[in-house]
Amino acid sequence: MTRFIIKKLLVMALTVFLISFAVFFIITLPPGDFLTNYIGRMLAAGERVNQEEIDALRASYALDQPFFVQFWRWFSNIVLHGDFGYSFSLSMPVTAVIRAYIVPTMALSIVTMLFTYLISIPVGIYSAVHQYSFGDYAFTTVCFLGQAVPNFLMAILLMFLAFRLTGDTMLGLFSPKFQNAPWSWDRVVDLLKHCIIPVLVIGLNNTCGLIRTMRSQMLDELNKNYVMTGRAKGMKASAIRYKYCVRAAVNPIVSSIGWSLVNIFTGTTITAIVLNLPSMGTVMYNALINQDMYLAGSWLFLMAIATVIGTFISDILLAWLDPRARKEYLNG
Repeated sequence: MTRFIIKKLLVMALTVFLISFAVFFIITLPPGDFLTNYIGRMLAAGERVNQEEIDALRASYALDQPFFVQFWRWFSNIVLHGDFGYSFSLSMPVTAVIRAYIVPTMALSIVTMLFTYLISIPVGIYSAVHQYSFGDYAFTTVCFLGQAVPNFLMAILLMFLAFRLTGDTMLGLFSPKFQNAPWSWDRVVDLLKHCIIPVLVIGLNNTCGLIRTMRSQMLDELNKNYVMTGRAKGMKASAIRYKYCVRAAVNPIVSSIGWSLVNIFTGTTITAIVLNLPSMGTVMYNALINQDMYLAGSWLFLMAIATVIGTFISDILLAWLDPRARKEYLNG
């Protein structure tokens, strides 16, 4: 297992470097640069622009250097110094922007992932074990609706329902009276209430897809010969089901953690705009509009790292659950 983890870590390091190169290449593709855009906004606002300051900024961020020099400076500053650059659209370091918004974004994403997997796996098992029952048909109907309705429409419908039931649209993560209040039990309760709609909106589509995957995998395992052999030897159906079938059926669910994490991050963008959430989704949207390359690139870079880490976790869990996967990777 140690050899497996070391090999995965080396592949992760190479993958992160290649992805960072691709991210920097993409964000520098549009004509001009963030400094040109920044100067244009200053001129439009009637402010004077000092050419010496412009040249100093251009030299400071290596914009007068070749592409590879710019990339290496950006990448090495992140890796060696934790410096993600400067956000000209927000007039503050990118690190400060990430620090301000990453906590609510990560908290919302982690809660959504817990919701997704804690719901999808048990429901998928139930639907497979009780195939063609009323519960199976009910969950199937909910899954089809959950995957068919767009996130932004689901958010609007839930906001309308919340307003009709409570008189509050549940915008943001806090009610106005708790927005800047000190932490207390009432503020925690208010936060939890406001998390219900975002978690449902962001996690519903992915949850419904994983339920269908778990159901189909579980049905496939229940019809295999080893189940019949175990029943013939007198083993209890529940023991076979939960000791062997679930462990084999959950493999595709475990392997999906990496891309599920990214789907949640990207799903927060639309949901954050509709629900007015203080997350990195809206910040990323504005960064792309304003061609704020360091802010946009840093967020894409962090999403790529999240994908790699999620995939690494998936591989470790998959190797632990199924030794065949570990053996195949080491021999490959």
